[in-house]
Amino acid sequence: MSHFTVTILGCGSATPTLRHAPTAQILDVRDKVYLIDCGEGTQLQLRRNHAPFNRLNHLFISHLHGDHCFGLPGLIATFGLLGRHGVLYIHGPVGMNKYLTPILSQFCKELPYKVVINEIDATKNELIMEDRSLAVYSIPLQHRIPTCGFLFAEKPRDPHIISEMIDFYHIPLHEIADIKRGKDFITDEGKVIPFVQLTRSADPPRRYAYCSDTVFAPSIIPYIEGVDCLYHEATYLDKHRTRAKDTFHSTALQAAEIATRAGVKQLVLGHYSARYKELDEFVAEAGSVFSNVILSEEGLAINL
Repeated sequence: MSHFTVTILGCGSATPTLRHAPTAQILDVRDKVYLIDCGEGTQLQLRRNHAPFNRLNHLFISHLHGDHCFGLPGLIATFGLLGRHGVLYIHGPVGMNKYLTPILSQFCKELPYKVVINEIDATKNELIMEDRSLAVYSIPLQHRIPTCGFLFAEKPRDPHIISEMIDFYHIPLHEIADIKRGKDFITDEGKVIPFVQLTRSADPPRRYAYCSDTVFAPSIIPYIEGVDCLYHEATYLDKHRTRAKDTFHSTALQAAEIATRAGVKQLVLGHYSARYKELDEFVAEAGSVFSNVILSEEGLAINL
């Protein structure tokens, strides 16, 4: 099975601490790397986790709060210092142009590459990017400013060739790609060998949903239903539910309730408030309603 890996670069919230870096993740799918949010210091976290800078072509920013986007200017400048030439695509809510354009004009006037900003309507669930590996959809979240989550849906892969059948029928290598696409094989004697006899089904495509920051919002459930892994912010414990509601954040229990209702396979918590020194209560709280809970931490790699 080809890899589909989420690596946590930062899982803290707005107030900086020595325990956690601001929010950022990388998603590695079929040797393509995508950056999700870019809090301050993200490029250092990329270095610490040996992320390939030269394979980062798409950046996804959930919203324009500093703990999710203050790392962008430095990263863009560093790409220039490294001699990048490929286009860099930055996907984020309306306001991204207003934020980045003055910075690029002041500090990045002579970049050797092009930056393309794709502004997203954070109120809609729609396709915002696709390539040969993934289709990426926006998830409307409910926060103090326009905010969207992201659904990363792997595209179906070609079926697997059964090597024993290839050897038995002496099928030439140049025929294999067509067989994977559904073409039958015809032997020298004119016998038709259906492609279903020569292949077995590919592994089912995987889906990863990223939801940060948001108040408890059951409205997102149709967009994330049944995903292999859900990252959902859990800024507070439920004893601080009023604080969570006032700041448009969620509790660990609420994140688990969303995971349960959506029937997801795995829940990852993150975006912890700086007030919490220990995180064991987060697992206990979420685990009371959803069994497969993981606490995000810097450097954690989650293989789907």
